[in-house]
Amino acid sequence: MNSPDQLRSIFQIHLPQTAIPYCISLWQKIPFSFKVLRPRTSKLGDFRYRKDRKIQTITINADLNPFQFLLTYIHEVAHLHAFEKYGTTHSPHGKEWKKEFQILMEPVLIDSVFPKDILIPLRSHMRNPSASSARDLFLMKEMSKYDTPTLSNEEEIFLSDLMPGSQFTLSGRKFKKGETRRTRVLCEEVDSGRKYLVSRLAKVKPL
Repeated sequence: MNSPDQLRSIFQIHLPQTAIPYCISLWQKIPFSFKVLRPRTSKLGDFRYRKDRKIQTITINADLNPFQFLLTYIHEVAHLHAFEKYGTTHSPHGKEWKKEFQILMEPVLIDSVFPKDILIPLRSHMRNPSASSARDLFLMKEMSKYDTPTLSNEEEIFLSDLMPGSQFTLSGRKFKKGETRRTRVLCEEVDSGRKYLVSRLAKVKPL
């Protein structure tokens, strides 16, 4: 398990500085093992309750900007608190988790922690938080403004911002945008003609 000093060193790299004392206090209340991992495409963070372990583990992707990192951290800590309070009978993203998430987020929903352009959609999101903040298009667009720009992503945009019929590349493959179905977009791979459902929040490079 991490020590407070180890946690503080990690948090100084990844979190908004004003949120560090609060995030350490959450760890002190119910200690857990914390790891920062290389980026995973399927998730931003992870918590899995293990009955056979006294100390649970939380992981978060290393490439998140400080505000996304903070939101993901509290999202996962809320899972820990829900399991400690309600055991294994509750739904992972049900009302018990939502309540814990809302309680734990309340102290940081202030403009000394989050910029106002994030704070507005974030407060709205927290009225009924979903299993993944990535489903909230408005929030994710505001969050993405604070991502570290790189040569590979400076020309990328959200798939949702492309007009239907437009072509784009994703992971080196060429696609044509089709109709939007809830949180995903039906896209046709140009070379093969095969169709795929792609998240509307996918970062793509227009052609």
